[in-house]
Amino acid sequence: MAYVPGVALLAALVVGCSAGADGNANGADSKAGSPTVTPAPPGKYLTLPAPCRAVPRSTLKDLLPGAAELPGDQQDKVFRGSAAVTYDTDRKVGCSWKSDAPSATRSLSVDFERVVSYDPAVSDDDRADTVYAKKEKAAGLSSSATPGPPDEKKDKKGEESETSEGSGKAEDPADADADSDSDSDATGSAEPSPSESSGGSTDGAPGSSSSPEEALPSRILDNLGDAAFLQDLPKQAGSTAQHHTVSVVFRTSNVVVTVRYAEQPALITQVPDGRELQEKAQALARKLAETLSE
Repeated sequence: MAYVPGVALLAALVVGCSAGADGNANGADSKAGSPTVTPAPPGKYLTLPAPCRAVPRSTLKDLLPGAAELPGDQQDKVFRGSAAVTYDTDRKVGCSWKSDAPSATRSLSVDFERVVSYDPAVSDDDRADTVYAKKEKAAGLSSSATPGPPDEKKDKKGEESETSEGSGKAEDPADADADSDSDSDATGSAEPSPSESSGGSTDGAPGSSSSPEEALPSRILDNLGDAAFLQDLPKQAGSTAQHHTVSVVFRTSNVVVTVRYAEQPALITQVPDGRELQEKAQALARKLAETLSE
């Protein structure tokens, strides 16, 4: 009889362990039945092009006119370019070229960045879009703005204000224009837009048909990759150097490409043709986008 309590205790322990095992089994079953997260699709691009071979020699001759006047060995050195120093060529590469001529110095650079998301719930494309959006914001631009020249955007905003109801809605486009003006100032451009260049004087060459104010300001671009913008940086106020830089940044899938094209005349009395710089930078960006999509 003295051993009966001990036997009862042992039986209770066995029952408790069986219940715990059943509970764990049920828990495992409930976890196994929970929905699984499908990994986001990878980006289209797994590698990057050789940056110093990305721009054809014929294009370089057009963008760097001074190089064509150099001796053969010096031409080869200019057109060969200088590769950017990076520590992971699978993720980021770049190349730059520079041509010094008696009339002006022109420089060109291209950078490719392949974005990879390490979050299975976020695709490479979405992560690349975030990287691109930061660059766009740093340029004082927004993808929500209507692409095209400022005059077109103002006309569209005017139409929206006429159809809106209430005084509060009618004032929004004006506020947007003010924000757009402040963004343009943030890029360092002191010149007016094409619609304003007809009146008043500027720091450029007055009365000249190729004066810098005729170049369109920084803006969102259409029909270039998945998203693109142009940043125009003419001579800064107070600077004696007539240095003008144009940057075109675009995203295609999980790759972000940056093209920078600049000119600095030998004489401070000479003014770079901003419109020409913009056109050539955009043309190169479109060629690179086509090459990537092949």
